[in-house]
Amino acid sequence: MVKNIEIILERFKKRIDEVQNKEELELIKKEFLGKDSEMNDVLRNIRSSSNEEKKLVGQKSNEAKNLMIKMINDIESVYESETLKNQLKTEIIDQSLPGISFKKGSVHPLNLVVNEVCEIFKELGYKIVSGLEFETDEYCFQKLNIPVGHPARDMQDTFYVDNKSLLRTHATNVTSRMLTFCAENKIENMAVLSYGNVYRRDDDDATHSHQFMQMDVFAIGKTISFANLKWLLQHMCKRLFSEDTKIRLRPSFFPFTEPSAEVDVECISCKGKGCSICKNTGYIEILGSGMINPEVLMLNGLDPDKITGLAFGVGIERIAMLKYNLKNIRDLYENDIRFLEQFTFFGD
Repeated sequence: MVKNIEIILERFKKRIDEVQNKEELELIKKEFLGKDSEMNDVLRNIRSSSNEEKKLVGQKSNEAKNLMIKMINDIESVYESETLKNQLKTEIIDQSLPGISFKKGSVHPLNLVVNEVCEIFKELGYKIVSGLEFETDEYCFQKLNIPVGHPARDMQDTFYVDNKSLLRTHATNVTSRMLTFCAENKIENMAVLSYGNVYRRDDDDATHSHQFMQMDVFAIGKTISFANLKWLLQHMCKRLFSEDTKIRLRPSFFPFTEPSAEVDVECISCKGKGCSICKNTGYIEILGSGMINPEVLMLNGLDPDKITGLAFGVGIERIAMLKYNLKNIRDLYENDIRFLEQFTFFGD
């Protein structure tokens, strides 16, 4: 039987030296190592042999099979290497590699609102003015009819750097600076929109933050009236939300406007029917507005007998939360990619 194994091995070596391709190699593999191969026939007939012969035949057959397998694997690796080389020559792109996905960026929802509102007011002829975030007490409070000791200061609990300077609590500081500029240059007509970060004490709930963005709008002229203010507010809300959006004005108090009004917009969710979002009132408060207080005009060097003006301020986060149905103001500042990806296709 040992002699038979040696004969089979010699025949295998001769056949494998003559192999021309991968298909022939597979046939040789099946012939010499398959279930019906001569090598398996030798092992099946070993039962009648002595123990000594069984041991020797088993050892020789394993050595022969291991040698056959190694020789077949060596030739297979050569064929695989040649196949890969041919693919690299003919294929410019390796189609087996995973593709590269390019993520589309998005404009931040606050910037989406800013861009949209600025566009609305540019169309109306308003100037877009950047303001100082580090402001003096005079322009942040005193020239807006909020003198030292005024209770309105307590509502804003500000971040002072020293006795005269602070981080602004509202974008209305731009209004006082622009009104002073108009007085110094004898300008009687001016319409301005300003926006940026403002800083106040955090009320520690889902709708407040110690730092947020605010937009302030004012216009002065010889014939500016409350009717102009109402039209402007209605126009802005219709452009921001929908053409059928309704607003309502409620009397209120602000030191820098007189008369003053809180502005509510019809609930985006229930369209005025009443729901949990609007606390069943049908409306949601969005901003404060009014005619510029004559005292403010005088404090900034203008004559209230000759000039009148309208003004309002709105939190950009408040508009974003209504427009995009957001629940927590902090989502806008946590840089969670899962949140920001929702706005990929807005503003395209």
